[in-house]
Amino acid sequence: MVVPELRPWRAARPHVTRVAGAVRPRLARAAEAVRPRLARAATAAGPRVARLARAVSPQAARTRKPKTWQYTAGAATAGLALAAGVVTAAGPWDSTGQRTAERDWAAAQERTGGADHGRNADRSDTSDTAAGAPRPAPSAASVLTGLGGGTGTPRSDALADLLGPLLDAPELGDRSTAAIVDVATGKRLYGDGAAEALTPASTTKIATAAAALAALGPDHRLTTRTALEPDTRELVLVGGGDPTLTARKKADGWASLRELADATAEALKKRDLREVTLSYDKTLYAGPELHPIGRNVNLAPVSALTADEGRTDDSTSGTAIRVPDPAQDAADKFASFLADHGIKTTSPGPSKATNRAEPLAEVSSPPLSTLVERMLTNSDNDIAEHLARQTAVASGARADFDGAGEAIAAQLKKLGLPVTGADFKDGSGLNRDDKLTADLLTALLAKAADPTHPELRPVLTGLPVAGFTGTLTSRYTDGAAGVVRAKTGTLHGVNSLAGTVVDQDGRLLAFAFLSTGEDTEAARAALDRTATALASCGCG
Repeated sequence: MVVPELRPWRAARPHVTRVAGAVRPRLARAAEAVRPRLARAATAAGPRVARLARAVSPQAARTRKPKTWQYTAGAATAGLALAAGVVTAAGPWDSTGQRTAERDWAAAQERTGGADHGRNADRSDTSDTAAGAPRPAPSAASVLTGLGGGTGTPRSDALADLLGPLLDAPELGDRSTAAIVDVATGKRLYGDGAAEALTPASTTKIATAAAALAALGPDHRLTTRTALEPDTRELVLVGGGDPTLTARKKADGWASLRELADATAEALKKRDLREVTLSYDKTLYAGPELHPIGRNVNLAPVSALTADEGRTDDSTSGTAIRVPDPAQDAADKFASFLADHGIKTTSPGPSKATNRAEPLAEVSSPPLSTLVERMLTNSDNDIAEHLARQTAVASGARADFDGAGEAIAAQLKKLGLPVTGADFKDGSGLNRDDKLTADLLTALLAKAADPTHPELRPVLTGLPVAGFTGTLTSRYTDGAAGVVRAKTGTLHGVNSLAGTVVDQDGRLLAFAFLSTGEDTEAARAALDRTATALASCGCG
């Protein structure tokens, strides 16, 4: 699966190499410590691993150095398989931004044989150099023992002894709640106020992602198109609610407004039209476009027609000054692209394409699964709000903030999730009136691993990797780097963390921590310590 926004991996390679050097000795020690368990665990966990292998998106990463398997083999049984793959200098993505685990899994469907240590497996090279190079590694199961085939289920009392003092830290404020779930069984292992609804901040995006995937499916694409009204020469640019539509010269795999202009100009010239009235249609969404927080660098007005999230700079994530009217901005850019092809237009204004309008051209987003991953990895508020509205459209609800929130709750209820106490005022978590429980967040993560719901898998694959990607890039660099995968949530007085971790007994656990600490940095550190303790727990 292609994830274009992760191409800056190459720039981060020096950082990753340093972290790899720090983590690798620990993996070696962990491998030696658990070696006696390996034979016993392999026999006992085999059937469960096979079942979970079908449930969870493959995470076996390619390697480039012949000795890396030594670290990976030991770490898998210790629940550190993910760390071993991530800390290699090649990283979890290759130079094109593709997830190497997903690529290798896809390749395995076509042929047997493992990674070839950086050589081209398809070439026919019989030279002495090729003969002396490392041989391809043997094939391995797509999901390692650490992802559910552990040696024992963590005991609730042991988890309480471990996590209780950490969750009582004053940095987490007057109230903190938590839940831990065994992903393989769906059983809750630990809870502290787990049914109490608190403000979740951006962990709301986990719910938005699951609802959108359930309503639309992971292969759904969002389409922006042009249509020509008969007899009036009115060209209508119709927004399909694609938040990743780009007007930049390099589209990097996203839908391109320039390509849409190219195809539209060609279609107009075939009809001998060189001058048209240009309009734009943003009627897919309803209600106010401006979020209740007002104009804000975290989010553009939510319009069904927007280019580059209304950003006024070259950024693709994070904060940025936004244009006040994204639809007008996109239409103005589209008009300039048509002018480059000799098509003269009027100044664009709002309209609505009729059923009689003739389709001219269209461009579509990558699959919804890719949009979900980008949203979760970068905590992208714009994508979140658009996916919330797309959920409303697919559910037949009014596509505004209220309707989107109701549609999200309805989809989660259909999935059989515990929505009691939950309240969705938006899709991004920027609204302080949003309410979620730790029970719901962990249930969402466990449901995303359920083999009967493969459409939800991007909820897990999109989670930031501690110390390496997205909003966790600069966190855990001296702790559980590569082991914790989690969505962060931060507002003033709100700090949350929800994700997955493999413990020392090889169990894949889902966790959620919600807190009310006022000191953001201190609260983040406290949550990171708690997640790291969970990763180091041998509580079976």
